[in-house]
Amino acid sequence: MSVTYQAIIFDLDGVIVSTDHYHYLAWAQIAEQEGIEFNEAINHRLRGVSRIESLEIILEKAVKNYSQAEKLELAERKNEIYRGLLEKLSGKDLLPGVAETLPVLREKGCKLAIGSSSKNAPLILQRVGLEGVFDAVADGNEIARSKPDPEVFVLAARMLGAEPAACLVVEDAEAGIVAAKRGNMKAAAVGDARKCADADYSLASIQEILALV
Repeated sequence: MSVTYQAIIFDLDGVIVSTDHYHYLAWAQIAEQEGIEFNEAINHRLRGVSRIESLEIILEKAVKNYSQAEKLELAERKNEIYRGLLEKLSGKDLLPGVAETLPVLREKGCKLAIGSSSKNAPLILQRVGLEGVFDAVADGNEIARSKPDPEVFVLAARMLGAEPAACLVVEDAEAGIVAAKRGNMKAAAVGDARKCADADYSLASIQEILALV
């Protein structure tokens, strides 16, 4: 039996487009410059959290102590590297099924939003050809607390004029699933988030969301 939702809120990285590798390359460059150990296991812990929180995780391996000013400088340096790498993004980087699914959701009358901790969401959407496709974009530029706090999803729902209980969040990270549930929303898991027991739905592909609306 299908369930009707008033709005669908998508995480960006790992759901709409994959920029994980670019994040990894940027953080790896910072870690190398600072002489800090960094690997795929550490990188996996960064999924779904803010830039500053990601930096704090990386600095767990640091020998020296960093001042707040130094941390902000490192975070900004990483972002400059990352934004440079994003210039390579194009519509070819959309994850499988996204280009086909979004128009159908629109035809079904669903309101669509992005709910992402990334402060680069507008640039990413522009690079992959999705600028203007979503009714609302709530991102890291507008929130004080990142996932698993529900702030970004609550903001997205408010921007859409939708009640949280009528929203379905699509996430690929456990922190995002937890955030959705804390925000009184249903959560559909894709990718690695399918391991999360808190998810209401486990989707093998993003197209499966069409059966829920």
